[in-house]
Parts: sequence; C-alpha cells; structure tokens
Amino acid sequence: MLTLRPELQTPLVSQIVDGLRGMIAGQTLKPGVKLPSIRGFAAAHGVSVFTVVEAYDRLVAQGWLVSRANAGFFVKRRGDDGASGAPYAQPEQPKFDARWYLKQIFENRNLPMKPGCGWLPHDFLFGDALRRSMRHLSADGSSLEGYGLPYGHMALRMVIAEALAENQIAVEVDQVLLTQGSSQALDLVARQLVKPGDTVLVDSPGYPNLMFMLRFLGANLIGVPRTPTGYDLAALESLLATHKPRAFFTQPRLQSPTCSIASAAHLHRLLQLAETHGFTLVENDIYADMDPMPRSTLASLDQLRRVVYIGSYSKTISPNLRVGYLLAGRDLIEDLAQLKMISGLTSSDIAERLTFGVVTDGRWRKHLKSLRERLALAHRKTEKSLTGLGFELFHEPGAGMYLWARHPDLPDSAVLSQDATTEGIMLGPGQLFLLEPHPTGWLRFNVAFSDDERLWRFLSRRIDLGRQTAQ
Repeated sequence: MLTLRPELQTPLVSQIVDGLRGMIAGQTLKPGVKLPSIRGFAAAHGVSVFTVVEAYDRLVAQGWLVSRANAGFFVKRRGDDGASGAPYAQPEQPKFDARWYLKQIFENRNLPMKPGCGWLPHDFLFGDALRRSMRHLSADGSSLEGYGLPYGHMALRMVIAEALAENQIAVEVDQVLLTQGSSQALDLVARQLVKPGDTVLVDSPGYPNLMFMLRFLGANLIGVPRTPTGYDLAALESLLATHKPRAFFTQPRLQSPTCSIASAAHLHRLLQLAETHGFTLVENDIYADMDPMPRSTLASLDQLRRVVYIGSYSKTISPNLRVGYLLAGRDLIEDLAQLKMISGLTSSDIAERLTFGVVTDGRWRKHLKSLRERLALAHRKTEKSLTGLGFELFHEPGAGMYLWARHPDLPDSAVLSQDATTEGIMLGPGQLFLLEPHPTGWLRFNVAFSDDERLWRFLSRRIDLGRQTAQ
C-alpha cells in the first residue's frame, strides 16, 4: 500500500501523511474507502502505533480522512461532516499575476505533486541540525526573551562576513544587516532606492513578487531579457540609451525561473554600464549555496560601491526559517537599518540564533555538498524526462532548483497548469514570470519535485491531446 523509508531524514509520520495524501489525490484510494486499522497499518509497515495515530489524526485535521466511532478511518467523501471533502479548492478562473501567485502557491501546498513550487522537499533540507539548534536554544532560556539587535544577531553576522570573505567579498560586520528572509531585504532596498515614477530594470522573465513590489511603489518596470549566459547585452544597451534607470534588480546566478548563470564577462560589462549610466545594482544571490562552482559575483567585483548584495538561508535550511541578509556600503546600510526598525522593529533574534546554530554545525558544509549532488542528479533525471517528451530546454545548468522549458504542443502553460490541479499537480506557468503576462508555453520545473511518474504521464497525455487538436 505504501513504502516507508526509515533511512530518510523525513519523519515517518510525515512520510505516511504525504504518501496517503498523494494516494487519495491520485484516486488510488477512492472516497469512502476504509483505511487499515491503526494496529494493522503499524504491523504491516513496521512502525509504532503512536506514529500511525499521529498520521491519521493529521489527515483528519487536514480534511483528507474522516473518523467514525467504532468503525475506523475512511477517505472523506463530498459532504462528510458537512464539509465539501475536497482536498483542495479549484479556482474558478485564475488571474495569472503576482497577486494570484502569492495566494495560490501557498494555498495549494497540499497538492501531492509540486513541480512548480519554489522550495525544496523536507529530506533535501538540514532538519537534524535545525532540531539540534532548537534543543540548544530551548535549554538557554535567556535567549528567548527581549528584542533582537537592530542589525541582527551579532554572531550570525560575523559568520556571514567570514563566509563572504572566502568568496572575495570584503565586508565588515557593520555592513551586514539581517532581515526576515530575502523578501524583506528586497523590500527594504526597493523602498530606500525607488520613488514613484522611477524607472527600474528587472530580469525578464523574472521574480513575480519583486515585480509586484516595485509596481506597488510606483516604479516604471523595464525588462532586461535573460539568455543562458546571462543577459541580452545589446538589448540592455539599447534600453539604457532611452531610459535612465534608478536601479537594476537582478539574479545573476541560478536565476529564477530560467536557472541561467551570468558569465564573468557579462558581470564586468554590467558594472561598466552601471558606472556609466549611474544606476545601482541589486544582486539577489539567494541560490549561491546550491552552486557547486566558485564564481565571481557583482559584489565581489565591485566591493559594494554600486552593488547591494542579498542572501538567504530559507532555501537551504527551511522555508519557515525566515532569515536573510543584505550587504551595502556604510552610508546606505545605516539608512536600511533605520528603515527596518521603522517598518517592523528588529528581526527575529530566535530565528537568527537558530540559524547560527545550523550554519556552525560541524556538518553544514557536508550538508551543502550533499544538497548540490542531489540537485545535480535531479537535474539529469528531469532533463531526460523533459527532452524525452520533446520539451525545449532554455538552459541546462546541472545545478540549482529549476529548469525552464516549453513544448510545441502545449502553447498555453496557464491552461495546462489549471488542468493539472485537478490531478493534484502544482505547475509553474510561465505567465507568472513575465513582466507583461500573456499566453506562453514556458513552464518552470522544480527538479527536486519532478521525480514522479504521474507528472510525466499527465504531460504525455496533454501533449497527445494537443497534437490531436492541432490535426
């Protein structure tokens, strides 16, 4: 019925919940079917009764199962207990913009297949170290009281400064500002630099939340086309001849959604153009820890004269651990720290202490090495599956989280993605990542969530249907 893997870092309870949830969504377990008894399931799978009790209770709370006195646990039908019984709501007619993305990407977390999501599976993360850090923190009651420091936890800032020095970014501790994830870092920088009516450059395709944030501030957004090696420099220079941008918010390395990587030559040219035209470069480098190759960054080449550098731990430790950071010149960092305090006081000292415990764990570097190897393997498997179905790949980086791909017989990824939700699949439609959304065949695949044959069977069926319709 279900295969459990005790050797994984994912707790057995979570494996049972995820497994049964997937079987229900995929109709392997039909509505009304009775599940094995708690003791029967425990005996069949070699786990404790308490593990099964907790898993079944979670599935009841989430609306997947219903418990009936003296009868057992059943897959929930429509109308059970006065509820719809539907494991997830089907949006009537989605609007593919940043607002929709922010809402749907989290509301549909319960979909059993998530090749379109922007985070890593539990077993890819460093859960053991996080739990050890939590135990250590809970034993130190004094660290749970009061506010944090305006710039954030000093010990973690020192670790960040030392780590960046290894990557040729010479930064002092007082130039490191901790934030509530990279999203707050981007927001602080945007609010400090951008005024209504300012022209701002962004990657195209790019990060939808950032586009929405900048538009909310009244910015006039101009897209700089991405290429597999970085940027369309001819297009960029043409844009600069007619526009005077205040800033360029960009992801040179393992960019979302394309996972493209800007070459050193492109970085040098970008810095030259920033100097000539007088704009600030905001380098979002949140996937740096997933890159197996040492690379130059805008910050290392510029040493924070025209560059603001942003990093995060949320991708590699836990999405729930909202700890990011930004680096800037001293004058700008003081203004950003003041803005941080005005808008939300200090960031979470508890979260920052937990992060410090994880990144100073003796196995942190080993974890990152293992993570990179697993992502490289996932890339190879996903590339093979995509090309086997006839998809065109924008770039094959062999690293990071994503592949950007399209198929000639799937012209509208928005329609495809909506249909996929009915089969329990969360896709990443390309419209979400465009500056001006319009129908496109491009899709963003998270390689860590793409190792499921049900995904490829669904896509194969839709490709066949597309071909039949075109004939």
